[in-house]
Amino acid sequence: MNVCEENLRAVREVTLSTLTAAGIDSETAEAARLVASELVGNAVRACGHWAPVVVEIESGRRGVWVRVHDPDPDRVPVRATIAPDDDQAESGRGLWLLDALAPGWDVALTPIGKQVRCLLPAPEAVAVRLAG
Repeated sequence: MNVCEENLRAVREVTLSTLTAAGIDSETAEAARLVASELVGNAVRACGHWAPVVVEIESGRRGVWVRVHDPDPDRVPVRATIAPDDDQAESGRGLWLLDALAPGWDVALTPIGKQVRCLLPAPEAVAVRLAG
């Protein structure tokens, strides 16, 4: 898809409705919607409006993967060094959101750009991890 307001709205709607229809709990589906929206927004800031972007949403045993691929390998997101409640910060809160919802997100450089990959842990995976 090419990034524009209408397509971003469609990504949000399709992500939420598809995951909910697939039996993913509403909290995880909503988190995936937020992550996809943030990543597409970052792609717009990196590449400009109408840039070609690929959005992949995949659910599995470990949780829900959200992957967004854009054509700019040079503008790689960097984890936020600001506090999420810093009222002086002009940006960076979106990456803090990624850290909160999908700890361990990463970026893979590809022959045609980069892909930001986020795993939102399944509720059972979080429960098991906390118990151990």
